[in-house]
Amino acid sequence: MKTFPLGDRTVHRIGFGAMQLPGRGAFGPPRDRAEALAVVRRAVELGVDHFDTAQYYGPDVANELLRTALHPYDSRLVLVSKVGAARDAKGGWIPAQEPEQLRAGVLDNLRSLEVERLDVVNLRVTGSDGDFDGQLDAMIAMRDEGLIGAVGLSNVNLAQLEHALTRTPVACVQNPFNLVDRGGEDVLRACTAGGIAFVPFFPLGAAFGRERVLGHPAVKATALRLDVTPAQVALAWILAVAPNTLLIPGTASLEHLEENVAAGRVVLDDEAMTALTAG
Repeated sequence: MKTFPLGDRTVHRIGFGAMQLPGRGAFGPPRDRAEALAVVRRAVELGVDHFDTAQYYGPDVANELLRTALHPYDSRLVLVSKVGAARDAKGGWIPAQEPEQLRAGVLDNLRSLEVERLDVVNLRVTGSDGDFDGQLDAMIAMRDEGLIGAVGLSNVNLAQLEHALTRTPVACVQNPFNLVDRGGEDVLRACTAGGIAFVPFFPLGAAFGRERVLGHPAVKATALRLDVTPAQVALAWILAVAPNTLLIPGTASLEHLEENVAAGRVVLDDEAMTALTAG
């Protein structure tokens, strides 16, 4: 697997997103705890060294599963989390954007993962909630304090990225992006030019969007011609579209994990790239 820098670390370009380890909607216990733990351990065996998580997945469920499966962590593993959101009693998503909430979120991640420092923490920006500079102040302070290794951003537009870069180096940007949703392509281009890792979430689409990606005629035709799966084509396209893309496909299935990691070995020829990029 090829690699790319992530903060002061270097990771393989296919990682693992822990969002699907808890129950439906990233809330509550996993459907099958034994398989969830097996998926995490198998990911490491397959060479995955970049794990993306959040304390509010569950809450605490994803982090507890990672800790149970992997602690004490191999020094080669890079743990990335995010702050800026929380869950209500029914699993609803609520913003947690105030500086004191961001700090509490980092401390919750440190506690639930049983680490003293996180390699990268993404500030998830929710609309215009809160004071962006105040949020950046909190993240920078935690980095300087040694609680986090580097600051990342999530769900930001180009203006927010450019402003953040006047305040601090940015290790990565985690934004929605896939073959049929390219609305964040300007942010991707800026990250590529700046040598910043770009980590697309929902690389196969979310909910009905997944059908739009996997059922796309060019995806299906390419998968048939290359004898791979549509999911592998869609993931391989993101890897090919820019050298700084890092994938974190999530799953609670061993079969899907193997399929996702194998996408790193799929080579898309010129015919495939032309058809897929044309959309």
